[in-house]
Amino acid sequence: MRRQTPGLTEAEWNLMECLWEQSPKTGREVVEAMQRSQNWNRSTTLTMLRRMTEKGQISCDEENGLRTYSPLIPREEALRQETDSFLHRAYKGSVSMLVSALTRHQELSRDEINELYQILREAEQKGEN
Repeated sequence: MRRQTPGLTEAEWNLMECLWEQSPKTGREVVEAMQRSQNWNRSTTLTMLRRMTEKGQISCDEENGLRTYSPLIPREEALRQETDSFLHRAYKGSVSMLVSALTRHQELSRDEINELYQILREAEQKGEN
């Protein structure tokens, strides 16, 4: 059974993206990155780092007075949980309803269509085994 972690807020996603991009990062590096990407001030970023550490979403290591931060939730796991939550909330768990909605309102390239066929073939083979 997969461990269930609470969903990330939009602000938490932004900070996690910073850490998923490269980690560990010092507090100063995170503050500078969030200033550039989100226009957050130092206080906001440090508050987010503290809260996310308390929630078990990121780790904080301190050595020689220098704090470094790393994500504790892999990006793939966060994406899976977010997708599962959205799928169940918006489409009652129906993948076909989701794909139908996406493909009806957006043109797909030939490569995207081929990729979808490949995904379906692999799913079909899994179901046969």
